[in-house]
Amino acid sequence: MKRALVLAVLVAAAATAGAQTDPTWRQPFEPLRIVGNIYFVGTRGLSSFLIVTPAGGIVIDSGEAETVPFIRANVEKLGFRMADVAILLTGHAHFDHVGGHADIKRMTGAKVMVMDADREALQSGVDRSALGGPGWKGVAVDRVLKDGDTVTLGGTTLTARLTPGHTQGCTTWTTSAVQEGRTYQVAFVCSVTINEGVHLTRNTRVPSIAQHYAQSFRVLRALSPDVFVAQHPDVFNLEAKSAASLASSGAAANPFVDPDGYKRLVDRSEQTYLKQLDQEQKR
Repeated sequence: MKRALVLAVLVAAAATAGAQTDPTWRQPFEPLRIVGNIYFVGTRGLSSFLIVTPAGGIVIDSGEAETVPFIRANVEKLGFRMADVAILLTGHAHFDHVGGHADIKRMTGAKVMVMDADREALQSGVDRSALGGPGWKGVAVDRVLKDGDTVTLGGTTLTARLTPGHTQGCTTWTTSAVQEGRTYQVAFVCSVTINEGVHLTRNTRVPSIAQHYAQSFRVLRALSPDVFVAQHPDVFNLEAKSAASLASSGAAANPFVDPDGYKRLVDRSEQTYLKQLDQEQKR
C-alpha cells in the first residue's frame, strides 16, 4: 500500500513537471498598453493583463506559479505597484492560467473571483475539466460569479460571460476602455480550443462538452468587440501587434483595434469544433 502511494505521488509529480512543454511560457515579454487602462503584463507565451483604476488594479490570469515573478516585474516596469492589485480574475481553471493565483493573493491580498463552474477546481487545485491536466496550489475564493455578473473597481466594470467547453466555467470578460477620447469595447476571450485527446462525444468527464462549446460560440458571435485579447498571446498576434504599436502613434493607429481579427478567430475556432464533432459522430 505504501509503495503504491509513493508511486502515485511520483507519477503525479512527473506529470506536473512535464506539463510545461512550451518554452515561451517562461520567457519574458515587455509589458505594454493594449488600450486605455488595459496592459499586457504576461510572458511571451502566457497572457496576463493588468487593468489600472484609481481604486487599485485588476489582474486577469496569473499563468503558472513560475509566471508570477514575470508579472510582478512587468507591473513595476510600467510604473505601477503589485501591492495595489485588488482583484484577481481568470479566464479558466487550468494550471497555466491559475497556477500563480495563490502566490498573487498572498502577495497582494487581492480578492479572488471566479465563475461558479470553475470554483471547486480553483479552490482545490484539481483540474476538473475534460482535460484532467496537472494541478496547482489551491486558493480561497472570495466571490463566486454566475453568467452576466459584473465586477467593478474604480470606475471600470467587467462583465463575466460564461463560455464553457475548454473548462466548465470558462469565462470571457468584456469591458470598455477609453483612449484619446474614444471608447472601445474590449473582450478577454476565454479559450475555445479543444485540447488534444479531449473528445466531444462519449466524454465521461464532461458529458455535455459538445453542447458547452456550441453555447460558447453563440455567446461569442453575439459580441462585437473593437479589441480582443486571449489567454495565449499567439491567439491575438501579440508580437506583431506589439511591434506595430511601437512603430505607430495615436489611437487611430492602435493595431490592437481589430474587430475583423475577432470574427476570424471565432469563425476558425467554430469550424475546428464542428469538424471534430462531425468526425466523432461518424465513428
